[in-house]
This record gives sequence, structure tokens and C-alpha cells, in this order.
Amino acid sequence: MASVGVVATLTVADGKNAEFEAVFSELMTAVRENEPGNEFYSVFKCKDNPQQYKVLERYVDQAALEAHGKSEHFRASGPKLAPCMAAAPVIEYLDGI
Repeated sequence: MASVGVVATLTVADGKNAEFEAVFSELMTAVRENEPGNEFYSVFKCKDNPQQYKVLERYVDQAALEAHGKSEHFRASGPKLAPCMAAAPVIEYLDGI
């Protein structure tokens, strides 16, 4: 089975960058420590728009991506991240080659 990639574009509200980055750092650590099917999970701040972030993710297969979405740490991060967001996330799903 081919790997699965995800690019999530997150727009953070003005004044919420530090809070967003702190919560997301906790999430990154939890994903890396608890999801054996995750191969890469990192967030990057866009250079041309400091309110926009890109989350780059890679999973061994679709089942690993689904496990990520159902994980306790991912579900717990939603209520913490929601007050930081200025818009709904834009998610792109990619097939590995």
C-alpha cells in the first residue's frame, strides 16, 4: 500500500500565534511518540504570511491516517486550537508514489 501525505493549511488569528505554537508543539510530540504509523509530522510558519501555517504529514497507509484522526491526543487538541484559529483548516490529501 502507498503512503499517504497530508498538507493542512491553518490560518491563526492575530495575537494567537504563541498560543497556537505552544499547543501544536504538544500535539507534534504526542504524534511522534504515540503513532507508529506516522512517518513525519511538522508545522511550518509561512514566510509571506505570519498568520498562516502548513502542517506536513506522512503516514504509512490510510489506516495510520485514520488512527491519527481518532487518537486521544489529536481529539484533545481541537478544543485547545479552536480559539486560535481565524478560519477553517484547508486539508489536502496526497497519494505517495
